[in-house]
Amino acid sequence: MTVDSKTYARTPPLPPPPGRGVAAITNPAGRPQPSHRRMLIAGPAVAIVSILAALLTTDAAGLPLRDPDHVAGRRFAMVLGLVAVLIGLDVLVRAGRRSRTLRPSRAAIESVRRERWTLPRGVLVGSALISFYVTYLSYRNLKSVVPLLRPGDLFDRHLADLDRSLFGGRDPAALLHDLLGTGAQAHVLSAAYMLFFAFIPGTLAFALVFSRNLQSGLLYVTAQSINWLLAAASYFLLPALGPVYAEPAAFADLPTSAVTQLQDLLLDQRLEFLRDPASGTAQSIGAFSSLHVSFFFTAALAAHLLGLARAIRIGAWILLTLTIAATIYLGWHYVVDDLAGIVFGALAIALARGLTGVDLRTARGLSAEEAIPR
Repeated sequence: MTVDSKTYARTPPLPPPPGRGVAAITNPAGRPQPSHRRMLIAGPAVAIVSILAALLTTDAAGLPLRDPDHVAGRRFAMVLGLVAVLIGLDVLVRAGRRSRTLRPSRAAIESVRRERWTLPRGVLVGSALISFYVTYLSYRNLKSVVPLLRPGDLFDRHLADLDRSLFGGRDPAALLHDLLGTGAQAHVLSAAYMLFFAFIPGTLAFALVFSRNLQSGLLYVTAQSINWLLAAASYFLLPALGPVYAEPAAFADLPTSAVTQLQDLLLDQRLEFLRDPASGTAQSIGAFSSLHVSFFFTAALAAHLLGLARAIRIGAWILLTLTIAATIYLGWHYVVDDLAGIVFGALAIALARGLTGVDLRTARGLSAEEAIPR
């Protein structure tokens, strides 16, 4: 899901032969082949299930489906802009490599654009992005109404007890505080945790624009869409606030950081939502399971299964490790939440493979065979 100078350096001077890249996705008439229609409908299928679930639950809670603070809309617009910029960069660099000049002609640029960004490919990419953010909108609504549909149900004590039983009676967050200290380390882990909000749009855009084959990108985006739905279901299964809200004194020694400010904001929003659910404020607190961990684990597993560059694979696993440490250290999650996130992250890949029909061995082979993303 990345691109480098060596990749572009191997750009062929002529359009790819039939049966490769976009040609492998479409037939000569430019329509999706039957074997690839599943890739086209996988994302919308997840979105439809998610939006139906959100409509049913919000109706049961007596609330309309909404986009609190227009967050989903703004993030969708942001990722569309990022994709547009990357597509332009993709075309310009390919045209420059093909023309062996830093200033390719307009004809060369148009030739690459027609070859690379066909209508069928645009439909696939656009459908995947729209479906992802429709699912995200549904997720926010589902998560928000958990305390209304399960009033008074909180499993923080049970999850904390289970954590301590796994660590010989010690609290895992306290162990990390003792091991790492509570100074500058808190800011490092805070930055690692907040990286999630750039990680989502960044990897979506790169997966769909720069994947060595579009199958891999669609598999990845579908899997991450499924993570929204699995996380929302888990909040209803075991409602919990998280250690920092259940036992705030255990995190009182941590310095003020971007994460502590976010935690305060989310608590204020939850209290406002519970005072007046119709106010339009989002309720975004839910510990079980860890969405951050499931997203990062899905990304790391996908990078491994799809045979991405070694540096990408290593980086993905490092990000996952830092995220797990951050969620415990900063009090967002119990260890059990993170373990559940890993399970759901793997399940998301499995479900996405089934929905899209992508054969991982074929996708990995295409990634290894093709010199450039198609």
